Amino acid sequence: MAKKKATKKKAAKKRATKRKAAAKEMLLVGSKTKAALKGLHVNVAGDALDALNEMVYWYIQQGAARAQANGRKTVRGHDFVAM
Repeated sequence: MAKKKATKKKAAKKRATKRKAAAKEMLLVGSKTKAALKGLHVNVAGDALDALNEMVYWYIQQGAARAQANGRKTVRGHDFVAM
C-alpha cells in the first residue's frame, strides 16, 4: 500500500511544532507583558514576546557571567547592568 502524502496543513503544523520544540521556555507572563505594552499605546506582534524572552535569557547569562567573574555564585542586582 502506498503512503499517503501529507496535506499542506499537516506539513505546516509539523514545521510549527519543530520550531516550538527548539524554542526556549517562556520566562515571561505573556498577558502581563502584552498589557504593559498596550498600556504604552503600541500593538504587539506575534513574535515580540519570543524576542523579548531571548533578551531575558541573554540578561540572565550576562548576570551569571559577571557574578562568576567576581568570584561569586550569587547573582545580585548590580550584575544586570543596563547598557
